[in-house]
Amino acid sequence: MRVLGVDPGLTRCGIGVVDGVAGRTLTMVGVGVIRTPAEAETPDRLVAVEAGIEAWLDEHRPERVAVERVFSQHNVRTVMGTAQASAVAMLCAARRGLPVALHTPSEVKAAVTGSGRAEKDQVGAMVTRLLRLDAPPKPADAADALALAICHIWRAPAQNRLQQAVAAHRAAPAPRRTTPGRRPQKGRPA
Repeated sequence: MRVLGVDPGLTRCGIGVVDGVAGRTLTMVGVGVIRTPAEAETPDRLVAVEAGIEAWLDEHRPERVAVERVFSQHNVRTVMGTAQASAVAMLCAARRGLPVALHTPSEVKAAVTGSGRAEKDQVGAMVTRLLRLDAPPKPADAADALALAICHIWRAPAQNRLQQAVAAHRAAPAPRRTTPGRRPQKGRPA
């Protein structure tokens, strides 16, 4: 499975592509950062993020896209920019019919390091180790994007089984119920 991981942001949008399947060796295909100037207007910055993501999708042809789920922060301006960049990533994937998964930062940290409270340097160190890199990708946004892709590769099989079980449960006919204390009549189904 080839996954494009996106660590959304307006100034720096981390992006990384990983090949692999759960339980096997993973391979980094590419990693980078889409940068936009802080002084540019937000619509222009979003267009630049879109162009960058589209270029990565064209070049690397991932099968799935994993995006960091935006969570509440104290700085509303930062969270708005992150949410907007996240939406652009999801839009780019949806246009191509690619499945999109959202993972919280703590889910990613737990998947990659074993602790949902891991620090950025711990995530970078584990990404380096898991992908057999010479050094942690810089800046941290790039390492985070790879961590998102790794997290999705490892979690996707379980998530798919869960989704299939839920879908099968919803598709199954509802069991017939009898009124409490009342027995079905002989020769008639309950």
